[in-house]
Amino acid sequence: MTWLLIFCLMLVVFANRYVLLEPKLPIVIPSVVRQALAYSAPCLLSAICGPIILQGGSLAALPSNPYLYATLFSVACAYFIPNMLLSVVASLAGFYVLMAVW
Repeated sequence: MTWLLIFCLMLVVFANRYVLLEPKLPIVIPSVVRQALAYSAPCLLSAICGPIILQGGSLAALPSNPYLYATLFSVACAYFIPNMLLSVVASLAGFYVLMAVW
């Protein structure tokens, strides 16, 4: 169920970004909307990952929460690796290694 939800969300985000940002399509959108769409994927991922990281809204479990460290590693990968695909692959690999070690 989780993987199905992730792939459905991926399809929705890709369809929105493709239809609205593909220059070959005859749709013209204002530059403000085009700039806002550049932040759609990080906002969507934050909305999905926020409840997982907080796990019920308790901040007491944060020092021993492996999801927090995986999130920080993913943010560092996104900051230091300019290629988005490589950044996502490195983040996923880091997350799975962290979960296996934890």
